[in-house]
Amino acid sequence: MNGGESEEVASAVASPLTPQEWKFSQVFGELAVGEEVQEVDIISTLEFNKSGDHLATGDRGGRVVLFEHTDMKEHGGNRRDLEMMDYSVSRHPEFRYKTEFQSHEPEFDYLKSLEIGEKVNKIRWCHTANGALFLLSSNEKTIKLWKVQEKKVKKIYDMNIDSSKAAGNVSAASSSVSSTPKQYFTYGSFPDCSYNCLSDDLSFPPGGIPSLRLPVVAVSGDTSLVARSRRVYAHAHDYHINSVSNNSDGETFISADDLRINLWNLEISNQSFNIVDVKPANMEELTEVITSAVFHPTRCNMLAYSSSKGSIRLIDLRQSALCDSHSKIFEEQEEPSSRTFFTEIIASISDIKFAKDGRYILSRDFMTLKLWDINMDAGPVATFQVHEHLRPKLCDLYDNDSIFDKFECCLSGDGQRAATGSYSNMFRVFGCALGSTEATFLEASKNPMRKLVHAPSKPSRSLCSSFTHVVRRGAESPGVDASGNSFDSTKKLLHLAWHPSENSIACAAANSLYMYYA
Repeated sequence: MNGGESEEVASAVASPLTPQEWKFSQVFGELAVGEEVQEVDIISTLEFNKSGDHLATGDRGGRVVLFEHTDMKEHGGNRRDLEMMDYSVSRHPEFRYKTEFQSHEPEFDYLKSLEIGEKVNKIRWCHTANGALFLLSSNEKTIKLWKVQEKKVKKIYDMNIDSSKAAGNVSAASSSVSSTPKQYFTYGSFPDCSYNCLSDDLSFPPGGIPSLRLPVVAVSGDTSLVARSRRVYAHAHDYHINSVSNNSDGETFISADDLRINLWNLEISNQSFNIVDVKPANMEELTEVITSAVFHPTRCNMLAYSSSKGSIRLIDLRQSALCDSHSKIFEEQEEPSSRTFFTEIIASISDIKFAKDGRYILSRDFMTLKLWDINMDAGPVATFQVHEHLRPKLCDLYDNDSIFDKFECCLSGDGQRAATGSYSNMFRVFGCALGSTEATFLEASKNPMRKLVHAPSKPSRSLCSSFTHVVRRGAESPGVDASGNSFDSTKKLLHLAWHPSENSIACAAANSLYMYYA
């Protein structure tokens, strides 16, 4: 990191901002009154691309749905070009439906007698090329590379003309000029005809067919979006894939399951390299599993992975081919006197994200959101209580398995705010700047602002001259959320993503995609 970037990060963390007022922007897939949610329609992952011009969602039915920024078509160019113009592109980001495709189908592993679901677990965008979009999607066992691009529609015409005009068919087709209007139709559709073509029952017209003529195929001005699977990366994981992450070099990516992390080349689908293996010789000695893994955003040789024991390990691919030893480990020790039956369960990290500059790591466990500085491994620089009011209900959450829910987290593009989900379709936005008391509760609905929660920051210990570990809590009481309502563990907001360059958040509540801006 150069000096300019260090000063920018330091100023961003040192200067608290005023809490933002979040407003509803859009919703896709909103349920009608009385309509029930279908299991296959529940959104299981979502991801903005690097420019923020596209958003992808995956669901439990194996489908991937793409959305695009409305300015891309309204003004006929990419947003980078529009920024150079002397007018504002939009008051806030708005998206429209682009296309969808079936990414995965249900499978059955006959060797292991195991059903493999079609649910899309992860979506990661790759670098674009020649105007085409590339993205990786994975289910429990298989990763696929998809290419989505616009193709010109080919149409067929001149299948049926009079015999007197047959001689001029070739010249008319080549010049696209004819004395009679041509009938255009796409593959699979036929014009209304009675005698000049064969009917559905293959009966011949009266008098027979004097001659057979080849149809003429022409490329029209219309375009359609086509999604094609370019690579399939399979048979490399014995356990369920929980993470996929692209490398900054644009050539490789990693996939992780409970015990291993594999390194792939995008161009090679039949070979991968195992770079992390935590599987013990005796599975009875297994005490820790991998829960998430992500590449550093700028350093192609560095990656981080989290574990079920609440630790984050930073590894350097230059050290050895098999990275069993870590460069750094980040963990917060629990006081022995405060340990309970649930301590290890709620300490398990469900998601980690690097900040855009790679200086900080955001981690989410069941109860808290933590911000780590990769240059300081003494402890997190900030800890945010997400739903402390649920601590007395851990027994109930354990009984209904909600305590094992895997909530995701995200950071804003400038690194000054973080967001994560909770129950009752609520999510929280925290200020990461030093001294910030921003801790906002929002609901995934058309009226997101429930209550703006302010809480005094309580310094815990000083890590260095410019950074302080702080704990921020919301005004919460046992058994209720920040609005005073009883929580609903069946309505959980697990997946959300922050726009890379604007204050806009996309979050998934069951089958509905909500978008907000500030």
